[in-house]
Amino acid sequence: MTADDGDGPDAARRMLRVAAGQLGPVGRDEPRSSVVARLIALLDRAADRGVELVAFPELALTTFFPRWYTEELSGHDHYFETEMPGPETKPLFDAAASHGIGFSLGYAELTPDGHRYNTTILVDGAGGEVARFRKVHIPGHEDDEPWRPFQHLERRYFEESDQGFGVWPAFGGLVGMATCNDRRWPETYREMGLQGVELILIGYNTPIHYAPDPGQNALQGFHNALVMQAGAYQNGTWVVGVAKGGTEEGVESLAQSAIIAPSGQIVAQAVTSGDELVVADCDLDWCRHYKETLFDFARYRRPEVYRRITTQKGVEVPPPRHEGAEP
Repeated sequence: MTADDGDGPDAARRMLRVAAGQLGPVGRDEPRSSVVARLIALLDRAADRGVELVAFPELALTTFFPRWYTEELSGHDHYFETEMPGPETKPLFDAAASHGIGFSLGYAELTPDGHRYNTTILVDGAGGEVARFRKVHIPGHEDDEPWRPFQHLERRYFEESDQGFGVWPAFGGLVGMATCNDRRWPETYREMGLQGVELILIGYNTPIHYAPDPGQNALQGFHNALVMQAGAYQNGTWVVGVAKGGTEEGVESLAQSAIIAPSGQIVAQAVTSGDELVVADCDLDWCRHYKETLFDFARYRRPEVYRRITTQKGVEVPPPRHEGAEP
């Protein structure tokens, strides 16, 4: 899907064929080798369709282990990767390089100095690392809450990244990354938008049941699309949202992986909750139709009146207005 920019039918365009490599559930005891084989199968299908870049989900290599509490913080360390690629993940890198396809992959990272991050790596078509992104907005809770039907202990097992949202020249454009809950925050997209981002890759694991407010359950799919479409449109960028969906260890998770244009339109979307490849041709030059018009930041932004965004964390309610005071 492309937009006419008036350059004529023969004008060269920066076209990138991108895929969302959606996964179905990953069982608690499913070995890495099995998951990697599933990822390679999606890469093989992508190669058959001429795809140049595949985005894989958050925590793609394992089940979503933060749903279980362990007494020791290290109790889930066997789900973490201490190197990337490691012996079990190298076949994925080799397969991608053999096809000349780049990919992004979400996984649990345990650093040599003992830090635990929810990480996404971006890999080029030769199998080399372009960048790493570590999740910024960590949802859930830190302590054991056994009253929940399942827990969401991300804040126990992962640290918040202080590296922010980078953008990297890659695949003929400017590429950024975010992870799951990051997609719900407008600052995520604007931080990358201010760096000229043209393609954002977002992996997620989203349970449909939300224990603190079950009234939101029916709106999970709507909210998922809403935030990514708004982020794409308001920053003139392509967005690829890719899920690990289906019912995993008894927990139903959202699928609905989608590729979204700079116009905010969904141009391709998953139709299953299992392993599925969603493909679209992304015209990176389409981004400038929004970056250079309605969302021309240099012309229209007013950072001097946005001070609360970077100086204030919680809500500060204005004081009551006294009767007779000047408006």
